[in-house]
Amino acid sequence: MTRPLRVAIVGAGPAGIYAGNILNRQVTEAGGEVAIDLFESLPAPYGLIRYGVAPDHPRIKGIVNSLHEMLDAGTIRLIGNVEVGRDLTVDELRERYDAVVFATGALKDAPLDIPGIGLPGSYGAADLVAWYDGHPDVSREWPLEAEQIAVIGNGNVALDIARVLAKHPKDLLSTDVPANVVAGLEASPVTDVHVFGRRGPTHVKFTPIELRELGEVPDVDIVVYDDDFERAANDPHAEQLHASNNQVKVMTRTLNGWRKPADWQPTASRRLHLHFLHTPVEVLGDGRVEGVRFERTRPVGDGSVEGTGEFVDVPVQAVYRAVGYASSPLPGVPFDERAAVIPNDGGRVTDAARSALPGVYATGWIKRGPVGLIGHTKGDALETITNLLADAAAGALPEPVVSAGPDGDEVFELLEARGIRFTTWAGWLELDAHERGLGDAWEGDVVRERVKVVPRDEQVELSRAGSLVGS
Repeated sequence: MTRPLRVAIVGAGPAGIYAGNILNRQVTEAGGEVAIDLFESLPAPYGLIRYGVAPDHPRIKGIVNSLHEMLDAGTIRLIGNVEVGRDLTVDELRERYDAVVFATGALKDAPLDIPGIGLPGSYGAADLVAWYDGHPDVSREWPLEAEQIAVIGNGNVALDIARVLAKHPKDLLSTDVPANVVAGLEASPVTDVHVFGRRGPTHVKFTPIELRELGEVPDVDIVVYDDDFERAANDPHAEQLHASNNQVKVMTRTLNGWRKPADWQPTASRRLHLHFLHTPVEVLGDGRVEGVRFERTRPVGDGSVEGTGEFVDVPVQAVYRAVGYASSPLPGVPFDERAAVIPNDGGRVTDAARSALPGVYATGWIKRGPVGLIGHTKGDALETITNLLADAAAGALPEPVVSAGPDGDEVFELLEARGIRFTTWAGWLELDAHERGLGDAWEGDVVRERVKVVPRDEQVELSRAGSLVGS
């Protein structure tokens, strides 16, 4: 191939950026040339990092620094505010690029199919996360009216939303949390947030740092229950985990350190309760959420649990399900509805007959499902890109039928002709600088690195006004 390999990547979160960086590195190290366009439906890059990680996690958000370096190198061209399947079709991408890689992640909540889950006052974790992270496509207001809240799930997302809901908003001001979120949290009457998991304390899906941070929230007491630990005692699977896994040892020690003497009295204005061996069976309420009914469970020795036939009702006025995320289909791309992924073989997208679609690939959560930490997407991307380049070397990629133009600007001309107000990396730098300026201008005792701009139109205006569109 005498011209550069042309690749479109759909999704500018970690999965897409890692894929682009690996692709560029491998091609250039082999002495070749590659042109990479990174399409993103939002005006700004970083996906999950910007809109899916709790604002009080600067350690995790530090990943942005490395992602910034990858995009700032100029070897990957960001094209934001473009929704593939609406502004551009998948067929149009395939006509213009040798290969298309889908890295669209998982943006919606996995279902929890129990009676009452649809009552007013019952929400998905992904929707709340989008609100407190300032996603431009969700309402700027959130109904924080409950004094007692239930969070169903025992993973890091459950801990994140429980912590944010229990935290006093003044303790979030050092983050990039948007001003409308601060105002909403200040009006919240919450006193108690309850987190429920169906298995025992040894089987939680938290990470040690997440769990430890929970105990550092000012003016929030952590409450655990001796009965849960006693019911989980003498579980051979738990004992095996504890003996073989250092992370489990650390988390078990942390949880046991929160157990209180019988005469303990709360001292903080808010409480965050951790419950184990509870499985939800019904959300209760007449017209809106009034409580959740749980069946108590017990370990069966192999890591799973079974119901005991004992039920308990917990009065709450809001419930959040944090039982996992699910990906959404894209028009023109095969999709496995049951697994909620794009069907693939090592990243090569396959059709209903399990045959690979030439030049179409997937990486990240849309490839393997919403499991694993952000760093795991690097391994995903490496596998996908390795297979893409093997196909290129074998001459198995279809030839684009539309020329990129002398400066690779054909796709910009197409978007402009359709009136799509796309954004670029230069535009993101302008928006980034504006948000940092809002942080500098914040009045108060807290130093703020940035304040997020939330409305999509405002993000687009700031990005396009200060940058050369198409650069």
